[in-house]
Amino acid sequence: MSEPHAAKKRFGQNFLHDGGVIERIVRSINPQPGDALIEIGPGLGALTVPLLRRLGRMRAVELDRDVIPHLRAATGDDPGLEIIMADALKVDYGALAPAGGKLRLAGNLPYNISTPLLFHLLRYADRIADMHFMLQKEVVDRMAAAPGEDDYGRLTVALAARAQVSKLFTVGPGAFRPAPKVDSAIVRLVPRPPPFEIADLTLFDRIVTAAFSQRRKTLANGLKGLMTAQQIGEAGIEPGVRAERLSAADFARLTAVAARA
Repeated sequence: MSEPHAAKKRFGQNFLHDGGVIERIVRSINPQPGDALIEIGPGLGALTVPLLRRLGRMRAVELDRDVIPHLRAATGDDPGLEIIMADALKVDYGALAPAGGKLRLAGNLPYNISTPLLFHLLRYADRIADMHFMLQKEVVDRMAAAPGEDDYGRLTVALAARAQVSKLFTVGPGAFRPAPKVDSAIVRLVPRPPPFEIADLTLFDRIVTAAFSQRRKTLANGLKGLMTAQQIGEAGIEPGVRAERLSAADFARLTAVAARA
């Protein structure tokens, strides 16, 4: 019998082992034969095994070469599993999508790279049907927050322009080995065009980043160098308001005015 694999801090590894949580995640994903599903960070295969059983064929992106023998063993060396040994932040997911179809993505993401990985994946939004991820609860709360809430910020607004975000349920530390010091949560993201027009997505992101860079500043102060108080007013927004009070659609209106300047 092989020695158990020790989690590596540099890869942000916390291996899921709770059978009830695993089954609940699989039900949330609802994998169907024929789905082009990619699991990111399969680790020791806790999710891979039930997903592969339902799908017959799937792919997994794994950076840690040392877990791959354990993953192969957990799946009985099933030929239906294709393992891509790569950094998930550098994979071209568009090239992995089926011709005329879309990918489904799932995984227990390393918390130390979760936000940059989400933005990397959303570059391929037109080739992705949906994503189901385990993330730090604090991150999921930020992703799904409403304007005015403490967790509302740059991540919330940036995602609202790109996907429908749904927090599904919370997972306690005891579901993992080793147990993390924080709660986790399952989130579903469905890429879609924004429900409002964005004149220039790059400019939108710049305005959002600047507005939230110092949360205590008013919008007029936060956007200095990008927009004047008069331009903010032209968008129908009070220059003295703080960024956390604005919806993603409000930021889209600011972008429309800034793009005309």
